[in-house]
Amino acid sequence: MQTVAAAVTMVRDDVFFLKAWLRHYGGLLGRENCYIINHGRGAEVAALAEGCNVVGIPGDPHPNFDMKRWRLLNGQVAGLRSYYRHVIVGDVDELVVLDPAAGNLLDFLAQQPLRRVLTPVGLEVVHRLDCEPVALQDSILGPRRHLRLASHYSKPCVISLGTKIARGGHFSQASKLFTPDPLYLFHLKYCDFPQYVAAMDRRNRVTEELDVGVKQAAIGRHWFAEARGEDRVVFDDFAKLPVAEAFDFTRVRRRMHRSWKPRGETGYWQFDRPEADRQFVLPERFWGLF
Repeated sequence: MQTVAAAVTMVRDDVFFLKAWLRHYGGLLGRENCYIINHGRGAEVAALAEGCNVVGIPGDPHPNFDMKRWRLLNGQVAGLRSYYRHVIVGDVDELVVLDPAAGNLLDFLAQQPLRRVLTPVGLEVVHRLDCEPVALQDSILGPRRHLRLASHYSKPCVISLGTKIARGGHFSQASKLFTPDPLYLFHLKYCDFPQYVAAMDRRNRVTEELDVGVKQAAIGRHWFAEARGEDRVVFDDFAKLPVAEAFDFTRVRRRMHRSWKPRGETGYWQFDRPEADRQFVLPERFWGLF
């Protein structure tokens, strides 16, 4: 009988996010069901991930880094599907979260039908500098209580079907869309201003080593200093978003299904991804999840 679920990610030096990833998935699934690609064979990553399945790979910079990364992650997911009912895959700063009102994630996945790709609604945990002065310690949710709707991060990331995921994890070749009501993907990139600055500095150094421009590299624009913008302005703008009256994403999911269609002739499928137009206050039942 297959084990219920595994989680897979790749990380290079992002130990702040790795700690949150380990708290979340290590606690829910057991570290023995967590798979971490250690890009660059970082010693701190290996130490933090003790008890997990850690695969070290060379860390030489490459302009097609993201393409190579997702080729590896797709292969990892395809192999693990023989041993697990569901495989969760994504960046180390992305966590699949079940609304605590619906139980816990492992029990929820145990009850889900197979041969599906689940797509959670994407929400970015944002650091409101104007009202969240507390520095993060062992928990993110609670000290951070605001989220920005982020359709770009509504990713097909819980896999129990033989399919391929596109670079960046934003699209898959699965032709049917499943968006369970209590399932979310929390993106943590903006959850803490000091950590954001440090992470962007690291990524800018990586792209400097490549010695190519944005157009020549298969890496997100945000990795390049020329596309970074002013960090403080990015965070100050969070306070300007209107606050939704309720923590309810029924209309968001309906819009995803209404706009579901093939992504041109690529073999992938997509829904429309409008820009963020509001923020939400995180209900107390989520506090302390990670």
